[in-house]
Amino acid sequence: MADGPAGEKTEKPTAKRLREATRNGDILQSRELSTALVVMAGVAWLTMAGPHFIGSIELMLADALRFGAADIRDFQPAERTYNLLRILLVPVGGMVLACGVAAVVAPALLGSLGFNSHALQPKFNKLDPIKGMKRLFSVNGLIELVKSIMKVALLGTIGGLLIWHRLDEIRMMGKVGIREAASEMGTIFTLLVLLLTAALFLLAAVDVPVQAIRRTKRLNMTKQEVKDEHKESDGSPQIKAAIRQRMIQNLNASMRKGIEEASVVLTNPTHFAVALRYHPGKDGAPVVVARGADEIAAAIRELAAEKSVPMLQYPELTRAIYFTSQMGQPIDERLFMAVAMVLAFVFRIENKMASEMDRPHIELPEAMRFDSDGRNIVN
Repeated sequence: MADGPAGEKTEKPTAKRLREATRNGDILQSRELSTALVVMAGVAWLTMAGPHFIGSIELMLADALRFGAADIRDFQPAERTYNLLRILLVPVGGMVLACGVAAVVAPALLGSLGFNSHALQPKFNKLDPIKGMKRLFSVNGLIELVKSIMKVALLGTIGGLLIWHRLDEIRMMGKVGIREAASEMGTIFTLLVLLLTAALFLLAAVDVPVQAIRRTKRLNMTKQEVKDEHKESDGSPQIKAAIRQRMIQNLNASMRKGIEEASVVLTNPTHFAVALRYHPGKDGAPVVVARGADEIAAAIRELAAEKSVPMLQYPELTRAIYFTSQMGQPIDERLFMAVAMVLAFVFRIENKMASEMDRPHIELPEAMRFDSDGRNIVN
């Protein structure tokens, strides 16, 4: 059945839908956050290892411009290149490592860290030029275009203002020594990158919630899709029967035998269940032959339904018996009157002397009123 004329996706994605989306590579991600973290890591490394980096470049240049007669007679270009690049291995390798760690931290912050083999599989539909043009001129394509223009405008404005502000220092660089000029250039570069990184984090602060909203909207489901998923999750009748049998098998032998002999099963209706037996002439008072909560309660209900044992929903009375009685023992004497009314009703139902409309209303003493955690409820 459709949800309106177009089957609108008004339902939040289920846990299964989210797992499938993650498995297919549809995860929460933000390019702005990744870029900001990578740039910040690079700047941090340059700030700490800047002097060592400059010194390594100077050493490499000096070594590259120094040669003797032996170098001319026995020139080894591969060895020469290796020796020169080895000088920059630590500073450049450290920057690559810092940026790599930042690239991993970005998806981890969004809860999207993990290896996805599906992302490595080729998607030949991406090669279709017609679909490519549709994606280019789609709403998402226009949004990305606007974002790119805004990013370039913001970063360009910040860079331009900084250069304009430091214009006098830039002019003076031609009148001082190379070391002083290089130092001033490094200062301007570091300040520029720091400002641009701050701007990128500002963009990321806007982009992350936008991406989260877009992903949720993209994964939303129609009501029919939710119903179909629930039907699929429930499984076939054979699976349901197997689950019921497994639940019943979790009951011990004495509980199964007790339920088969029970006169009535009282339920909460879902969290608690107690089975009572009262055979006149054999039992001096109603006896608790089975009791349980949650899964055990569900197993008691399943076996009672299978054995056609009468079941009634009396939440307060069920909790009272559960928290005040033990299996194999008579119920608390303060509950005699309430249970007697229930048993009399069951007797009349079985003998077709009453109907559901005649179900008695049970009032319990205040000391017998409990919540689901076993705490006494005082009015």
